[in-house]
Amino acid sequence: MTELIALPEEPIRHIGSRRAFLRITLVGALELLATRLARGQDGYPNRPVKLVMPFAAGGGPDLLARRQAPELARVLGVPVPVENRVGAGGVVAAETVAAAAPDGYTIMVGTSSHLVNKFLNPAVAFDPLQSFAPVSLSWIGGTVLAVAQASAATTPAELVVALRAKPGAMNYASGGVGTAAHLAGAAFARALDLVAVHVPYKGSVEIERALLSGEVQFAFPIATTAIPAVQQGRLRALAVTTRQRLPQLPHVPTLIELFANELLVQEAWGGIWAPKGTPSAVVDRLFAANALSLQSDAVRRFHLDNGAQVALSASPSEFAAFMASENERWRRVLVAIGLRPG
Repeated sequence: MTELIALPEEPIRHIGSRRAFLRITLVGALELLATRLARGQDGYPNRPVKLVMPFAAGGGPDLLARRQAPELARVLGVPVPVENRVGAGGVVAAETVAAAAPDGYTIMVGTSSHLVNKFLNPAVAFDPLQSFAPVSLSWIGGTVLAVAQASAATTPAELVVALRAKPGAMNYASGGVGTAAHLAGAAFARALDLVAVHVPYKGSVEIERALLSGEVQFAFPIATTAIPAVQQGRLRALAVTTRQRLPQLPHVPTLIELFANELLVQEAWGGIWAPKGTPSAVVDRLFAANALSLQSDAVRRFHLDNGAQVALSASPSEFAAFMASENERWRRVLVAIGLRPG
């Protein structure tokens, strides 16, 4: 049976198959990681390891990566600079890293959005299942149905009434085609038979500005982007797309509890990818370093406070299997919401 390494007090769910996975004790996990570290390629790393971030600076995934990077650097013993390569919902970064030297010195945050992008645009110059060496899953999170604080809609039901009163007259924002915010909005519209216009921006950090300016009337920013704006009173959270309510927004309902449609459960994830052909010893060292860096209480708390759950694969091969199962799941979602033919 495949298993995930669960950090203390943080149960892990496999979002592809929805099965429960065995937990490994912390002692056993650290022994496994120490073994993998010892098998690392001699001399690696001996210079900075660049972590490519596919999304805009200041957005949720970027904040998670920048909080983890110092711990990753500490474990690896070399600097880990984060470099934003923004564009086309993560496509620019993926194409760049897929073409990079497979030596372990250029890695990236690969996400569920990259699987979706390949389906939506098969011509992109990468294949998420073939162009990379999967290292490990790192986090799982959902999105938040949000409106500006000045919006007349105070509940999802009120927003639905307004959308039905003026089909096609209201817009929703995302950080790009194929991103979690785009798919959550499209799923919301399809599940509830609504008509709304998708407005893609260059990055998720632009969603809040679009809501506050009135360019769009609602959006589904990922939780790590939405929660600070909600807590600081700029945006109003109407619902979340996770299966359970978020601890940071305990009074905000889930869409699934309100409308009982499985399509409304939309959970994204992020992990570490290296270019295809990266030596297995290097992949193992990156895997162990990623897991050890996420053992930090401060890093784990930062993820949790920002609406993301730390989630670790049990091995690089388990992450590859997880990605394959997720690829099929997202294919079915895209068919269901009408963005891909059956």
